[in-house]
Amino acid sequence: MSEEEYYEEGEEEEVEDEEEEEEEEEEVEEEENEEEEMNKYETLTTRSEGEEKLRARNEAKKGELDEQLRDVINEWRKQRAKEEEELKKLKDQQARRKEIRAEQEKQLAKQKKEEEERIRKEESEKKAREAEEKRKRLEEAERKRQSMVQAQKDKQQAGGYGSSDTRRGLGGFASVQDAKREKVKTKEQLADEKKISLSIRIKPLNLEDLEKDQLKSKANEMWENIIRLETEKYDLEERQRRQGWDLTELSERQTQRLRLKAVRMGLDAEALTGKYPPKIQTASKFERRADNKSYDDKKRLFDGGWEILSCEFLERDWKDKMGDWNKQQKTKLPKWFGVRPGKKSGDPVTPEDEDEGKAESLQDVEDFEEIGKIEDVDEEGEEEEEEYEEEEEEEEEDE
Repeated sequence: MSEEEYYEEGEEEEVEDEEEEEEEEEEVEEEENEEEEMNKYETLTTRSEGEEKLRARNEAKKGELDEQLRDVINEWRKQRAKEEEELKKLKDQQARRKEIRAEQEKQLAKQKKEEEERIRKEESEKKAREAEEKRKRLEEAERKRQSMVQAQKDKQQAGGYGSSDTRRGLGGFASVQDAKREKVKTKEQLADEKKISLSIRIKPLNLEDLEKDQLKSKANEMWENIIRLETEKYDLEERQRRQGWDLTELSERQTQRLRLKAVRMGLDAEALTGKYPPKIQTASKFERRADNKSYDDKKRLFDGGWEILSCEFLERDWKDKMGDWNKQQKTKLPKWFGVRPGKKSGDPVTPEDEDEGKAESLQDVEDFEEIGKIEDVDEEGEEEEEEYEEEEEEEEEDE
C-alpha cells in the first residue's frame, strides 16, 4: 500500500467520524428540545392550576370583604340614624329654649320699661313738686320784698331816709347776706325769679264788666304802675353802674396792695398782679426752699477751700523765712565807686578795713539800720495800698 492510499483512507475515516459526531450532536439536541417542550407543558399545566386556586382564593376573600363592608355600612347607617334622631331632638329642644328665652326677654323688657316709666314718672313728679315749692317760696319772697319796698316807700314819703342810706351802702340790698345770695344765683334761678315776679306784678285784666269810670281808674292805675316800674328800672340801672364803679375801685385797691406786697418781698412791682403767681427761684432742684441770697452772697458761696489753705501755708512759710532772715548777722553793703550805698550827707566816712563786708562797730550797725528793713518797706507798701483802696471806695460811693 502506498502512502497516498494510506493518507486517503485516513481522510475518509476522519470524514466519517465527523459525520457520526454531527449526527450524535443532532440527536442530543433533538432530545434536549423534546425535554424542554415537555417541561414547558408541565409548567403551563401547573401554572394554570395555581392561578385557578389563587383566583378562587381571591374571590373568597373578596366575598368576605364585601360581607364585612356591607355589615359596616349597615352599622354606620344605624348609627347615623341615631345621631340624626338625637340632633333632631336637640334642635327641637333648642327651639323650645329660644321660645322660652324670647318670652322671658319680652317679660324683662316689659318690666324694665315699666320700671323706667315709673322712675321717670317719679322724677317728673318730684321735679314738679320741687318747682311748685320753689315757685311758692319765690312768690313768698317776692311778696315780702314787695311789702318791704312798699313800706320803705311809705317811710321815705313820711320823711325817713336812714334805711335808704343803709341800702345804698349795700348796693340796694337790705343786708350783706342778701347781696351775697344775689351774687351767687345762676342764670336759671334769675330767669325763674323773673317769671314769678312778673306773674305777681302783672295781674290778669278783667275788662268785660267794667264801666267808663272803672276803665279810667284802671288806666290811671296802670299808668302809675308803669311809672313805678320805670323808676325801679332806673334805680336798678344806677345800682348796677354803682356796683361796677365799686368793683373797679376795689380791683384798683387790690392791685395797689399787691404791688406794695411785692415790693416788700423784694420782687418786681407787677409780680403779684398777674393771672399767675410769680416764679420762685429755689436754692436747689431737690429742695422746695426759696433762694433769698444776694449776688454777693452767691459769689462768695464757693470762696475758700484750697485758696485759704494755700494762703495760710504761704503766710506761715513767709514768717518762718523772715524770722530766719532777721536772725542772721547783719553786714555792710559793699562800696559802689567808693561810696557806701545808703550813706547820707554829713555822715562820717566809714573806715576801710580788710573785711568790708563785716560791721565792727555800732556805727556800722546804725548805718545799716538807716538803709531800712524789709518789714518797714512792707508796712509802707501796705499803707499805700490801704489808702488806694479807700480812694476807690469813695469814688464808687460818689458814683
